Amino acid sequence: MQEKSFLDKFGEKLMPIANKLNSNRYLAAIRDGFFASMSIIIVGSVFLIFPNFPYQGFINFMNGIFGSGWVDFCNRAYDMSVNVMTIYVVIGISRSLARHYKIATISAVVPALMSFLLLTPEIHESAKVSGLPLKNFGASGLFLGMFCAIFSVEITRFVLKRGWKIKMPETVPSNVSASFESLIPVVFIFLIYLFIFQGFKMTSFGSAQNFIFGILQKPLQALGSSIGATVLIEVIATLLFSFGLHGPNIVGAITTPIWTALTVENSDAYRLHKALPNIVNSQFDSSFVKLGGCGATIGLVILLVFVAKSDQFKSLGKLSIGPAIFNINEPVIFGAPIVLNPILMIPFILSPIIFATLSWIVMRVGLVPITNGINLPWTMPLVFSGFLLSGWRGALWQIIEIFLSIAWYYPFFKIADKQAYKIEMDGAKAES
Repeated sequence: MQEKSFLDKFGEKLMPIANKLNSNRYLAAIRDGFFASMSIIIVGSVFLIFPNFPYQGFINFMNGIFGSGWVDFCNRAYDMSVNVMTIYVVIGISRSLARHYKIATISAVVPALMSFLLLTPEIHESAKVSGLPLKNFGASGLFLGMFCAIFSVEITRFVLKRGWKIKMPETVPSNVSASFESLIPVVFIFLIYLFIFQGFKMTSFGSAQNFIFGILQKPLQALGSSIGATVLIEVIATLLFSFGLHGPNIVGAITTPIWTALTVENSDAYRLHKALPNIVNSQFDSSFVKLGGCGATIGLVILLVFVAKSDQFKSLGKLSIGPAIFNINEPVIFGAPIVLNPILMIPFILSPIIFATLSWIVMRVGLVPITNGINLPWTMPLVFSGFLLSGWRGALWQIIEIFLSIAWYYPFFKIADKQAYKIEMDGAKAES
């Protein structure tokens, strides 16, 4: 019996852990919640580009046609998308978790949203003016919203599982019957969250939101914005992908809330023309670390297209170049393959160390502007994304990174290509 290689043994140890993380119902619900709301966040964030366009002639042109009020038009779109993103995330998370438990969606989503509103403190400007602060529905409320969504669905599940519901006659329409069945879970949610709200009012925090933000979200954001944690996360993602597991999806359930909050902090500062606080965020990751996809494989794909000698790699390059332009690199990961390939795994796993560190340094010293917080789709092609996020210097830095990626992958590519070419030549000789 052939002895298992180190890669096989390591993969066997890694697979169960990664599979448990990937199938965890709470992490899956969080991931689904952000995916569901991402289109709204992206479109709303794009409206931030126009009032802050890096060419004054465009601003003057718009002012001349629409007057200065057009800025309010754009800000409204941003406020009702990015600045209330937690509402959309709560809906997405509760819907996903309800589907996992096979609970009626409406019976889970509405109480989850209600629970978040119950814990949101009011503001009182005067005896006649009161309301809910918009900022609590944005990035600062993300973690509270996530907890509210998960906990409220769990309460609903707990109550319904024990049969504590009002059953209506079969002649009653199903939508009416469903609303009555959810009455008792809603009563439980009301009471529990009202007690939580009152309990935090009696503490120095004043509200559950202040507690979650100060004790959990803020420290996690500080950790997530550090270059050390970023490199570690990126390396884990590429390591998982090297064994056939979708690393970015697995770690994304943890990183997405943190990096999204950091991105929104940047967009808020950019909107107010203040200094941008966070180098690391979701756009730093997708546009300056994952060039061409996880593992910065854009350089490898270019080598496959223009340098490869083997027919296998030449064909793969033609298939991979189109998706790579849009940062999709599954064709090259599974086609080269990089998965379980001890040669190509090395640059693939180590590339985030190079590109994350270098990008962090050039932004830290001011050579390249920090990303402005505009939530571009991760499929936005390179150079365009760099320009929109960090101006012409961002685009230039991405071009430099592409050449660095080519140089980084080249020696490993040459070995793999030489092996593939030799196999093809041996096969041709055997046939002749």
